[in-house]
Amino acid sequence: MDMATVLPVVWYFIIGFGVMMYVLLDGFVLGLGILAPFADDEHQRDHMMNTAAPIWDGNETWLVLGGAGLLAAFPKAYALVLSTLYLPILLMLIALIFRGVAFEFRFKAHTSRWLWGLAFHVGSLLAAFAQGVILGVLVDGIVPLAPGQTHGAFAWFSPFAIVTGVAVVCGYALLGATWLILKTEGRLQRIAFALTRPLMVAVIVFMLIVSASLPTLHSALMQRWFTGNNFLYLSPVPLLTAFVAVMLWRSVTKQREMQPFVFALCFFLLGFIGLVVGIWPNIVPPALSIWEAASPPSSQGFVLVGAAFLIPAVLAYTVYSYRVFRGKVAGDAGYH
Repeated sequence: MDMATVLPVVWYFIIGFGVMMYVLLDGFVLGLGILAPFADDEHQRDHMMNTAAPIWDGNETWLVLGGAGLLAAFPKAYALVLSTLYLPILLMLIALIFRGVAFEFRFKAHTSRWLWGLAFHVGSLLAAFAQGVILGVLVDGIVPLAPGQTHGAFAWFSPFAIVTGVAVVCGYALLGATWLILKTEGRLQRIAFALTRPLMVAVIVFMLIVSASLPTLHSALMQRWFTGNNFLYLSPVPLLTAFVAVMLWRSVTKQREMQPFVFALCFFLLGFIGLVVGIWPNIVPPALSIWEAASPPSSQGFVLVGAAFLIPAVLAYTVYSYRVFRGKVAGDAGYH
């Protein structure tokens, strides 16, 4: 079998897997930062952050895997995306760094604890918003398809990108609320239950807005979904998404603890699958395919050897850390 044909497909799914793992695992931690102002006091904010303190540090590993994999396997796509989305990506990275510093400093501060708490909130909010903007631009398909073709530093700015930015903020907040339901008890858990349903409504509304906007975009997603019998073949994705939404709502209504978080993760996973199905086989919508953007097979094969060791190691560490720190986190417990 031709390696020039197979390796880009393998790397497409490796990068997709890395991005998906980052969204699922770091999404709820960003959600905790977004929801921090809804806590009653600083003690509750300590409790919120302690639910994620033992396991949040390794989440960015998946983001690094996705970015490094894109550079190694699809350098043309990396150059096009970075040059067009330089400002949102820079904002995301600065916000993630700012959030990480605030996370650690807040537990050591005394008089300035409120300030570091605010920094944690703002960093989480901006990182989530920037990721949504990046997603919106890729879905819109306005990235130029040749190096040297640029639309200016603010080519990414559009109403659709802003809407997707806000949508991702709401989605991460939903993950954060369901995580608190799973990991806490008492007053903080009741706050999380109260926040989950309006956040879910907001996420569904934004999904409908994004879907209704597809015919007006440069993207090929609409064509992929509605050409010929494609929608019939792909219909399990939206049907499963609707089913998960109903089950999430029911699980919150019945005051379940684990189910809301699991269904919220499934909600994001199905959305990601729908995106991948819509843009395949392109790496940069609307028309740059994975084979056109691929590096030489020798380069992809060389890096794949490292990935074959790295990915299982990171997966093992992730599973182990979540297993060790499973269960409820008491309000008077402290990781720091």
